[in-house]
Amino acid sequence: MQTVQVKRTVKRHVVRITKTRTTSFKKEITQYLDSNGFLSWSSKEKKYIILGTNSPKKGLVQCPVCKLGELMVIRSRTTRKRFMGCSNYYGGCKASSPLLQKAKLRATKSPCEVCKWPMVIFRYSRKQKWTKQCSNFNCESRKPKPSK
Repeated sequence: MQTVQVKRTVKRHVVRITKTRTTSFKKEITQYLDSNGFLSWSSKEKKYIILGTNSPKKGLVQCPVCKLGELMVIRSRTTRKRFMGCSNYYGGCKASSPLLQKAKLRATKSPCEVCKWPMVIFRYSRKQKWTKQCSNFNCESRKPKPSK
């Protein structure tokens, strides 16, 4: 009969190694996560991506309604019109306001003193000067002053 040799496996501190690695990864990841964010593997980009965050790249100021998202200039896919809206729309925030359509428009990151929405500067032609106004359609600063 043949004798079968059984090799003994050497136990190493595998658990300790993985614990130290996971804690270091956890420290790295938590500094990038938002309060609503979670990590997901993207097979298209071959890397981990943080999903569910409310911090867009083109955000201007913090949303005064929900305090989670950021207000940003959005163009409607169907009508191709511009409006100011919250990035937390799918999270339940419905803050939005229409913008001027025919004017050259630049949004600034400075908030309005009255309603905390971002200020926009616009002009209709090159001959005009840039005019600054609040992007919130219902803001008190946009209402015309009563004439004397």
